[in-house]
Amino acid sequence: MKDIVYDIPTVTSSIRRHTLAVLVDNEFGVLARVIGLFSGRGYNIESLTVAEVEHDPHGNDKMGKSRITIVTSGTEMVIEQIKKLLDKMVPVYKVHDLTVEGPHVERELGLVKVSGEGINRIESLRIADIFRARVVDSTSSSFVFEITGASAKIDAFVGLMQPFGLIEICRTGVAAMSRGKDGI
Repeated sequence: MKDIVYDIPTVTSSIRRHTLAVLVDNEFGVLARVIGLFSGRGYNIESLTVAEVEHDPHGNDKMGKSRITIVTSGTEMVIEQIKKLLDKMVPVYKVHDLTVEGPHVERELGLVKVSGEGINRIESLRIADIFRARVVDSTSSSFVFEITGASAKIDAFVGLMQPFGLIEICRTGVAAMSRGKDGI
């Protein structure tokens, strides 16, 4: 008897990292609603930054706008669902997936505290110079470095500082903007 082989198509959707830029009303509770959308469906937020980007300079009651930059990972189907759900929210004006819309710039700021005595002090300063990190605070036993750049650059810097006595790390999260003349 001949074996029957079934060719069952498999759906292999790879998980990709996406950077979303969301323009919203700058009002109470909007950020909580956006975060609730993610947590309610079990989606992870890798990075989240938010700040007011438009305001009424005359102090009138006119509401300003804030920009939320979210870095998340998921299959194309999951990312599309997230964008559609965000688009349906009332205080949301625009949702842009910077990852698929074209070239964009991403930067992050990190503060990295490292113990520094003796030869380790000299070596940590040398590495900081290579990474263009600035010393923003120094004591006789530690440094606080300020480093800006892509997330991978900050990860690499932190990894190299580990053997010298990494004490603390503080990161801002990703700020991202599309390249070219168009804005969000």
